[in-house]
Amino acid sequence: MAAMLKVYADRLSQPSRALIIFCRHVPTSPSDLFKRVPFSYRDRSIDCRVNKLDFEEVTVNLGKGQHLTPEFKKINPMGQVPAIVDGRFRLFESHAILRYLATVFPGVPDHWYPADLFTRAKIESILDWHHSNLRRGAATFVLHTALGPSLGLTLNPVAAKEGENLLVRSLKTIESVWLKGDAKFLNGNPQPSIADLSLVCEIMQLELVGDERRDSILGPREKIGAWMENVKKATSPHFEEVHELIFKMKARLSSADRVKTTSKL
Repeated sequence: MAAMLKVYADRLSQPSRALIIFCRHVPTSPSDLFKRVPFSYRDRSIDCRVNKLDFEEVTVNLGKGQHLTPEFKKINPMGQVPAIVDGRFRLFESHAILRYLATVFPGVPDHWYPADLFTRAKIESILDWHHSNLRRGAATFVLHTALGPSLGLTLNPVAAKEGENLLVRSLKTIESVWLKGDAKFLNGNPQPSIADLSLVCEIMQLELVGDERRDSILGPREKIGAWMENVKKATSPHFEEVHELIFKMKARLSSADRVKTTSKL
């Protein structure tokens, strides 16, 4: 029997959440056991518990610097989450991991990472675009608006504004390029792909900047809001469960802001 897949993650990390939701939600079907699976992997066991990917979630606490320990760097020398260990195979970078799991594990529904190369290439283009645009904008904005101090960093208003500008441009691009017309998911697909999940988890990080700031950015973007709801519904209840930590952090940050405001009065 193959060793259980281990997923090293911190749920405060956007790509970690996307990966965990994928692993928890994606059903595997014994009837599709050998579908698109290399021969060398055909002895892989299938989880019988509600037919989800069988994995162990290993928490790597970013706030405590656990990603920088020598032990974790043996798994990911870059010192970042998420990362996986699948038997003797180790892999980092969330998009690479999602591609791997969708391809290697038997019975993963085709819509997540389609076998059709033309459809898959369009998903790849979104994933490549994501890290240099939406992720860079959203992560920079959130880090320098709200999250930085909890990670030992000083807030930088200039960097926050630059991140916000890139974030807003990225949201406009998503709407105009990949959510044309009444598209439910990216590229007009009828069901979500790994790109939908990755990008929506990125945008969910805006919960940490507070309702007023979040709404000022997302409020005018009706297509973005509808698309996010579609992804949430398609991956429920795992989407909500995996994002619980974000809402707890949001409450903590909001409480800290109220204390600071009161102390200034």
